[in-house]
Amino acid sequence: MEPRLHVHLCKVAHRFLCDRKRDERKHLSAMTDLLYTEKDLVTSLKDYIRAEESKLEQIKRWAEKLDSLTVTATQDPEGFLGHPVNAFKLVKRLNTEWGDLESLVLRDTTGGFISNLTIQRQHFPTDEDQTGAAKALIRLQDTYRLDANTISTGDLPGKILTTVDCFELGKIAYSDADYYHTELWMAQALKQLDEGEDSTLDKVTVIDYLSYAIYQQGEMERAMDYTKRLIELDPEHPRGKSNLKYFEFQLEKQKKAAEEEKKKKAKKAFSLIPEREKYEMLCRGEGIKLTPRRQSRLFCRYYDNNRNPKLLLAPMKQQDEWDRPYIVRYLDVITDAEIEKIKELAKPRLRRATISNPITGVLETASYRISKSAWLTGYDDPMIETINQRIEDLTGLEMDTAEELQVANYGVGGQYEPHFDFGRKDEPDAFKELGTGNRIATWLFYMSDVSAGGATVFPDVGAAVWPQKGTAVFWYNLFASGEGDYSTRHAACPVLVGNKWVSNKWIHERGQEWRRPCGLSEAE
Repeated sequence: MEPRLHVHLCKVAHRFLCDRKRDERKHLSAMTDLLYTEKDLVTSLKDYIRAEESKLEQIKRWAEKLDSLTVTATQDPEGFLGHPVNAFKLVKRLNTEWGDLESLVLRDTTGGFISNLTIQRQHFPTDEDQTGAAKALIRLQDTYRLDANTISTGDLPGKILTTVDCFELGKIAYSDADYYHTELWMAQALKQLDEGEDSTLDKVTVIDYLSYAIYQQGEMERAMDYTKRLIELDPEHPRGKSNLKYFEFQLEKQKKAAEEEKKKKAKKAFSLIPEREKYEMLCRGEGIKLTPRRQSRLFCRYYDNNRNPKLLLAPMKQQDEWDRPYIVRYLDVITDAEIEKIKELAKPRLRRATISNPITGVLETASYRISKSAWLTGYDDPMIETINQRIEDLTGLEMDTAEELQVANYGVGGQYEPHFDFGRKDEPDAFKELGTGNRIATWLFYMSDVSAGGATVFPDVGAAVWPQKGTAVFWYNLFASGEGDYSTRHAACPVLVGNKWVSNKWIHERGQEWRRPCGLSEAE
């Protein structure tokens, strides 16, 4: 071999070996990087496992808490939801807290829980429902003069309101410029924070709302006191110092005005009290009472409606509830089996109750009527026709021209503020589409007892009729002359505790010409 060729081959071999070693080093470096990458992945995986374990622990605590609560609640669902705080917290959980839980478990790999929760959420309460439940609590607080602490704390299972619950109730009142209730609930939230309740809420935020609500009610001195406390907690609060100066200025003005004019309070007669106040007094069991002389004219009797053949052998127990307007109650007039059947038929059809707009005649919902209702006829079940016939036998009035049997359910804070059942002279077309004339009388079945609240009250005369399961009350809305009896203006008081079921029959003028002849005078 030539020397030149030998040298050339040696160089080629050396270069090959060098390139190979360099490639091996590169390969080894890359593999080392992958090894550290894998180590980082393992560390990341462990962090993920710890995070998932923590998340699952939170979910487990939530599930155990809800499991205990639902076991208690489902033993007596109506009794549990009959308490307004339980109902409010159920709406709040479904509208807010279950959404938070959904976010927590959003990485659920199985998809089972998330897909199920997503499907079910379309049936959950909305923000409007949560606001409505909060307003129901506030309405009960007003009507029955309950302090916020009474509502927030107690010994019924599941009904304690947290600091955040109280704060949210206060914020809902604040958004409506209802500073009275803003103060009550913010004060309760602050009280629970002062007592050491664990909460994500801070005192400064609560006091800020509280002092402003008190200021809006004209109590400058108390507003100043809370503002001073706010400044102590947060000296740099953006509104604290300026509010304090403003409150001091307004307080000085108030003192000068108080020196110039002193207000005198006089005890007012019941007839002069505003209707809203009379209504709430009667709901609480206050107000005027019948004189002993008037009371002595009220009787109990066995009633056969002028020897109606169907009532001769089994007359109905009837008792007088009030004299003017004349209101009577029938006892044991509907059986438990009939009540359960009516509720069974009505429940799938229950919808938010409506009122007829006096101007347009269009049916619409209203804040002063909070209940759900459904309508039943004899075509739904023969038993309904039996009940209609029973009402006809006892009243002597024609049922063919009456409205269908209306079933109503009043839940948390459910009410129907003062109203007339009949059409007034300024509502000539109130029942025109029915073609049966005005509502001559009202029949009202009580299908449940109510633990607290739920009375039927007549503010103009001071009458209060309390729910009693299995009974019914009856009164005429029109005088025999056909003129409206304005003393029959009545209301359904808010349900404080319990679940109120009623059904009513509105009886119309047509068909009564020979059953209740016209009177000769307007008030006859």
